[in-house]
Parts: sequence; C-alpha cells; structure tokens
Amino acid sequence: MLELRPNCECCDAALPGDSLDAFICSFECTFCRGCAQERLQGRCPNCQGMLAARPARIGKSLVEHPASSARVSKVHTACS
Repeated sequence: MLELRPNCECCDAALPGDSLDAFICSFECTFCRGCAQERLQGRCPNCQGMLAARPARIGKSLVEHPASSARVSKVHTACS
C-alpha cells in the first residue's frame, strides 16, 4: 500500500491523500504538480526515476487507511 506522504519534498506544499496534484517516483518520493513538471521536468532528484501522478485515496479507503503524517523534506539543487 502506498504511504501517501503529506507534502512536496521541494516546496513543502500540502498533498493530502486525496490530492490530484501529487506525483511520485517508484520509491514514493513525493512532489507537487508544479515542482514535478516545472522544476524537475518529470524526474526524481533522488533516484532520477520518472515521476508519475500518485493515485488518490478517497472516501472510506482514506478513512480506513489514512495518509502518512510524517513530512519529508530534502535539500535538492533542482528545487532551489
């Protein structure tokens, strides 16, 4: 099951579990749409993998399996 991290690693924007603006790599590094597309050109700065839209978890599924509350922020030159 996806961890659904709650924020963008670049700009710290909130990305709740039901957000349609979250992008992830295969390691679940998480970025907002703006950072993923504009700053990072679709590549994860951690693993160089492709960033893809993260599936949203909605309704009962989100209630029963909530998103993580652990915020992740890393210093990336691409995010400066």
